[in-house]
Amino acid sequence: MAVNLLLGLQWGDEGKGKIVDVLTKNYDIIARFQGGPNAGHTLIFDGNKHVLHTIPSGIFHENTQNVVGNGVVIDPVIFKKELENLDNYNVNYTNKLLISRKAHLILPTHRLLDAASETSKGKAKIGSTLKGIGPTYMDKTGRNGMRVGDLELDNWKEKYDALTAKHIKMLDFFDVQIDYNLKELEAEFCEGIDKLKTLQFIDSEEFLNNAIQGNKTILAEGAQGSLLDIDFGTYPYVTSSNTTAAGACTGLGIAPNKIGDVFGIFKAYTTRVGSGPFPTELFDADGETMGRVGHEFGATTGRPRRCGWLDLVALKYAIQVNGVTQLMMMKADVLSGFGTIKVCTSYNYKGEEISHLPYNIEQENVSVNYTEFKGWKADLTKMTSEAELPKNLMDYIAFIEKETGVPVKIVSVGPDRKQTILR
Repeated sequence: MAVNLLLGLQWGDEGKGKIVDVLTKNYDIIARFQGGPNAGHTLIFDGNKHVLHTIPSGIFHENTQNVVGNGVVIDPVIFKKELENLDNYNVNYTNKLLISRKAHLILPTHRLLDAASETSKGKAKIGSTLKGIGPTYMDKTGRNGMRVGDLELDNWKEKYDALTAKHIKMLDFFDVQIDYNLKELEAEFCEGIDKLKTLQFIDSEEFLNNAIQGNKTILAEGAQGSLLDIDFGTYPYVTSSNTTAAGACTGLGIAPNKIGDVFGIFKAYTTRVGSGPFPTELFDADGETMGRVGHEFGATTGRPRRCGWLDLVALKYAIQVNGVTQLMMMKADVLSGFGTIKVCTSYNYKGEEISHLPYNIEQENVSVNYTEFKGWKADLTKMTSEAELPKNLMDYIAFIEKETGVPVKIVSVGPDRKQTILR
């Protein structure tokens, strides 16, 4: 039985959480494979809005197990708050939320290092969510990190104290003022650890491969977006993990030949949070309208998202890197009312027209060429079938399918679980 994979094809915030929630009924197991609480997966159903940061988006389904894989970094403080939010809705997660022993822990001092590093950069800051993600992955690759499995050892506190002491010394390097009360932070951290230890810790690679052998259906859930991948994203304005399809193998311990379908999620337009290049970014009324109608604010940070037209050059790049087999278009409803819809189909790069993503897409190197489409005025949010969708939207979708060579199998027409059209 193959493992299907769902990931974002832009700079994150594509709506992965909603689609995982919609698809969960088809799967026995949902498994997060990378990232940490810098993710904000928003689910809306039954009149309630839920934002998950670390917990897989299948948690609200009764008969589905949810695995936090080895590639994820966990902040026990934020994780505790997530669990408490689930308690408010009487979600019985004790037996269906499983944590990999190999997942790394975000310490309070990781967050302090993140803040110090970002502050020291001044105007060159990368737009970190300040959740301690980067420093935690640095300790992971530097072979210094603490893992969930360490909490089962008698000396875990000694390891914590040694790593914290090292971090405090590192803070002096940045030569910036960061106010903090370590005792308060540690008290909160220990409360989070106590809550985390009420859950089942597993050797997740063994669990998942046994599930594959037992013909269980598995969906791997990505976080952030492909253009934020540490290797293939718009470096250095990226996250610290592999958000692309290859990250599912290393983040869960499954072999490449076990990957089946790759579901790629993208918005009908493009957004970006934080710093970094964005060739199709709009600074006019159209961009303002996208942000306002689309409620474009970061689910984790609350920061307003930058908005622009769909970038097909970047989208085709993400499809290629990930081996996407099915596309899912989000927020088609936000484009209703635009007289003209534009799509970037090529770049002008250093005097040459190109249709691939080059090494550097900073504004001084790249300008964009657009293809224009007639817009649609219909309110999509009440539509429930493909037959109801306006012709101009179907033409827009057909163009994307032709250019990418991949079918668009889902069109989202609103934030609610029910506002999803299957094709």
